[in-house]
This record gives sequence, structure tokens and C-alpha cells, in this order.
Amino acid sequence: MPLLVMKFGGTSVADLARIANAAQKVQREVERGYDVIVIVSAMSGKTNEMVGWVEQTSKLYDAREYDAVVASGENVTAGLMALRLQEMGIPARSWQGWQVPINTTSAHGSARFVSIPRENIDAKFAEGFKVAVVAGFQGLSAEGRITTLGRGGSDTTAVAFAAAFGAERCDIYTDVDGVYTTDPRVSSKARKLDKIAFEEMLELASLGAKVLQTRSVELAMRYKVRLRVLSSFEDTDETSGTLVCDEEEIMESKVVSGVAFSRDEAKMTLVTVEDRPGVASSIFGTLADAGVNVDMIVQNISEKNYGTHTGAVTDMTFSVPTNQVARAQKAMEDAKAAGKLAYDDLIADTDVAKVSVVGIGMRSQVGVAAKTFKALAAENINIKVIATSEIKISVLIDRKYMELAVQALHDAFELDKA
Repeated sequence: MPLLVMKFGGTSVADLARIANAAQKVQREVERGYDVIVIVSAMSGKTNEMVGWVEQTSKLYDAREYDAVVASGENVTAGLMALRLQEMGIPARSWQGWQVPINTTSAHGSARFVSIPRENIDAKFAEGFKVAVVAGFQGLSAEGRITTLGRGGSDTTAVAFAAAFGAERCDIYTDVDGVYTTDPRVSSKARKLDKIAFEEMLELASLGAKVLQTRSVELAMRYKVRLRVLSSFEDTDETSGTLVCDEEEIMESKVVSGVAFSRDEAKMTLVTVEDRPGVASSIFGTLADAGVNVDMIVQNISEKNYGTHTGAVTDMTFSVPTNQVARAQKAMEDAKAAGKLAYDDLIADTDVAKVSVVGIGMRSQVGVAAKTFKALAAENINIKVIATSEIKISVLIDRKYMELAVQALHDAFELDKA
């Protein structure tokens, strides 16, 4: 039988009524002739509640026991979903990660997939079961312990199962009805996309779009798993939602497909760093060792005496998530105190935002950067940092201008038009 993977997030299974609603969507696909693997998240809010219980019980908790606790939310949902399907006359069985088994690394809280053997679930399908309801977000380490996959783990689980079982498609049911050109809450002109290429979706996800997690898109792109994002709360058909697919499936792409943004950005500048071979390696190696995620980088070089330095010096500016500013500051101060790095000052600006335009059409179209900067200049928005790739242009600006910048760029590239 053809096989479909369906994933339901926390808001889609938040209570028994919503589980019943999700089960009806599964029933529809079974009636169309599919065997279905359903991946479920914990009911909305339950994982955070259990994380709170762990932290109240043990400040320096054992990561193995943390995983044992927080993985239980998905187990509850899987069992309830299987029961609901059975009540509807559909042969269904729930599966916890260890029962499949979903083999992962032993990095508790952030495990990665090693393998997903098909034999056990295939055997149940052969017996006449139509639906396997699998608890997302969890797996089994080589030591036989329950592991969890970290943020976005259920999305990633769904894509991994679609790849392992050769599914026709992986449908991600969530609280939005697809992928939009930008956040509709920021721009009323935002338009839902019928299709978007893997690379574009990966960039949008990494740049702040919340629809899909980056890891799940990376996995889908690697194994060519066709993803469909659609709403749990609307009647849907085979044309609903947004299809995330290979570039070849899209006949003609707009130059820019979407505008992404992130409020959680900070700009940090090391003032008057000695300009010599290896200095960048020292700075960013130190930050990497401290677990700081650096994004945009700009270096300005001066050949004159400056501050306490004689000769060539440089200012090094980079962006980091706002919640990693303190960690970055400590790493730089410790490196300076140990004599590994010399600089005059470290300036942190946490009142910035990152706005990005993304599109595979940029590869073959000139003038995208010029249009981007002209649109921002027309609104008197100053650019602090610029970063580019083959299909992306990102700028760092004052946070108070973020929504204005998004709307200006959305209009400039006419993203409201099909």
C-alpha cells in the first residue's frame, strides 16, 4: 500500500477534542487507501510543565532522567490517538521510541538519529493494521536509555520516518495553513505560497520563520522528502497548504520568495583588535568553544595608530542571539585576561533585529541587493551589518524599524502578487 506520514504538533493535539479532530484527518487518508504513520507531539504546554517539574526537583539534574520524564508527554498522546482511531473502527497501534526502535546517539536532550529499522512496523502493517501512531521527539540510545531530540524533535521524527519508509509525502499539521511570504501578523499583504523549494525553506527557518524547524528541513532536503505544511483546524484537500519540495518541481520562481525576521539578535563589536594572521581564528574559536552561535561578521581595518595599538588594527563586529550575549562577553573577557586576545573594548547592542530576503531566483537575477538597500533607504532605515549568500540577503537594523523594514521589502519585491 502507498504510505503517508502525518505529524500533529502540540496545538493540534492539545486536548481530547483536538485529538479526535486529528484522528478524523487520519481516517480520511486511510479511506483514500494509504497506510499511515502518525507522529505526535505532547499535548500543548505539557513538555514545558514537565521541564518545570524536573528543574524544581533537581537544579543539577541527570540528563538521562530528564529525558525519561519529558519524553512521557508524547507517549500519552500516542496512546490516546491510537485509542481514538480504534473507536472509529481503524486498526491502529501506538509505538514508543524504544519499541520501533528509533536508534539515536547518546546526547541526551539533543540526540540525533542513527537508524530507524522498518521491520517491526512493517510486520504490523502486514497483519492488517492501517495506522502506526509513533511518539515523536524521542529515541533509544545504544546504552538502552530513552533519549530526546531537542527543539523541533517531532518535526524531525516525521521527516526521518518518511525517509526511512519511502513515504509518498510527509504532512506537517500545525496551527497555520501553510508557509507565507512573511508573517501575516507583521504584514497584512502576506501571501500563502503553494510551493517553496527546500533551500528557501531552510533559509527562512534558520532566519526566524517559525513554521518548520531547521533540522527537519535539512533532513527533508537531504533525502528528498516532500513536505506539506497545512492547518489542523481547517478542512483540507490534496491542494491545501504549502508543499516544500525540490527546486525542479517548481516551474518558475519569483526572484524573492519571502521576507524573514528575528528580534532575538544582538550586535557585538570588539574595538581595536590587533590585525594579524590568526586573530579571527582566536576570536571565533573562543566563541565556538563557549557554545556561542555567531551569525553575521564584519571586519574593519585601519592602518594608523589607534587607541593603545600601533600599526594595523581592526574592529570586529558580529551578531549573536540575545540570550548568548553574556556568554560571549565572558568568553572574550576570559581570553583577554589569559593573554590570548587583546582589544580595547567590547560593545554589545541588544536593540537590533535581523531582516532577510530569501529566494532561489537570486542566483540568476541581478539588482536584488540594490533593490533591497533602496527600499530600506526610502524609509530612512540605517543598515548596521550586511550578510549575503547565494539565495539570501540579511541586514541588521535598529529593532524599532523591524516591522517597517519587513513591509517595505515585501512591497518592493511585490510578494503579495502570485
